[in-house]
Order: sequence, then C-alpha cells, then structure tokens
Amino acid sequence: MEKPDFIVVMGVSGTGKSVIARSLAERLGVDWIEADTYHSPENVERMRSGQGLTDCLRWPWLAAVAAAALDLPGRPAVVACSALKRSYRDFLRQRLGDVAFVFLDGEAELIRQRLGDRADHFAGPSLLASQLATLERPQPDERFIALPIAWSPDRIVDTAAAAFA
Repeated sequence: MEKPDFIVVMGVSGTGKSVIARSLAERLGVDWIEADTYHSPENVERMRSGQGLTDCLRWPWLAAVAAAALDLPGRPAVVACSALKRSYRDFLRQRLGDVAFVFLDGEAELIRQRLGDRADHFAGPSLLASQLATLERPQPDERFIALPIAWSPDRIVDTAAAAFA
C-alpha cells in the first residue's frame, strides 16, 4: 500500500487509537493529532455521563478534526479518530483527500477491560455498547488495514508502518 497523505487510526473507544497513532507517527517521523481534543465541552460532558454522540453532534467535531489535520505542516500525517461509520470516513476522505485507515479491531470483552482500566478519559465502559452499535466496519472498497488489538502495540505499529512504507 502506498503512503497516503493521511493515516487515520480508527476504532471504538478503548482500542488504543491514541497510543498507536502517536507511536506510528513517531516511527514515521511525522505529525499527528488526537481527534478527542476537538470535541466540544458539551460532547465531552455527554460522553462522560455515559451517553453516546448522535450524528448531529459528530459532524462539527469531524469538521474540526479535518481542519486540524489539514493545518499540520507535513505529509503524511497521522490522526487518531474513531471514524466509526462509513459516512464519517467518506467525510474525512472528502475533506482530506488521500486517506488510509488503520482499523483497530478486537473482542468486546478485551475493549471493556481496557476501558475499565483507564481512569483519566471521558469515554468509559458505559459507551462501549453504543460505540459497537454505531461501528460500520471498513469494507473492501475502502483503503484500510485491520489489525487486532490483542497484538502488542509494537507489533501493531510495526505492521502499520510496514504497510505504508
């Protein structure tokens, strides 16, 4: 797979998007952004209280994420973003152009355990069911690689970096 302008590390909360995106960006020597930092205070509070986001709440957030990604000085760049629905990924492709996705996939029980282990994030275990219900797995006509979260972070980053070398 050729190196795209943007690599979006995607998946439900608790799959390790931030860790993998940061490590992948370091490995590739490029900039990265954390999409969670572009949520409105209202979105954060809603998620902190265990309520999932609606499409209406996600669109302004996705627009802010795309704008921030376009502001990064170099290419490729890495973005940690859930991108749960095909329409969200289509939106990112329309805004960013050349995008490939790293889909972090795993068993619900492992994700639930990881969510329970982290105390400093607004997206807790109570959001997992709504995230999984919203998730539309990438399809063969989308440019992506799927990697299991049961792998070590190093193995995931090694595989993703090799895919975009």
